[in-house]
Amino acid sequence: MIAALIFAGVIAVDQIVKYVIRAGLMPGESLPIVPGFFRLTFVRNEGAAFSMFENNTLVTVGLTSILIIICILVFIASRRKGSSLVSYCMMLIIAGGVSNLFDRLCFGYVTDMFSFGSFAVFNVADIAIVAGCLLTMLIIITGKEEI
Repeated sequence: MIAALIFAGVIAVDQIVKYVIRAGLMPGESLPIVPGFFRLTFVRNEGAAFSMFENNTLVTVGLTSILIIICILVFIASRRKGSSLVSYCMMLIIAGGVSNLFDRLCFGYVTDMFSFGSFAVFNVADIAIVAGCLLTMLIIITGKEEI
């Protein structure tokens, strides 16, 4: 049940924020929130992470789909082993991947909006993916699920 809530919650929040950005800003337009530090910037990311494979939808859709399938398999295996934290981490990654894949298939790009200084522009789905990956790495490094 928690995994389903994570999945639905990440996708819902990500898609709502993306819709608001697409409705309120023009591509490339930026809205300062904390001047010099944080701004909302509408970026059409036609590549993968950090714009890799830009303008190559087949590669980005294919790669994303393969990674989602791998995470689903890890999710299933972790559920069978009773490893709930690992399964929640996988669900964060799956939900973020599915939400970004939805953008690629519907719009031909992923809507990104959070910009901190000169760092890459990213979205809610990206945050879920990174959080899921970092928590999974922490579990692997420590060898235990209690964090």
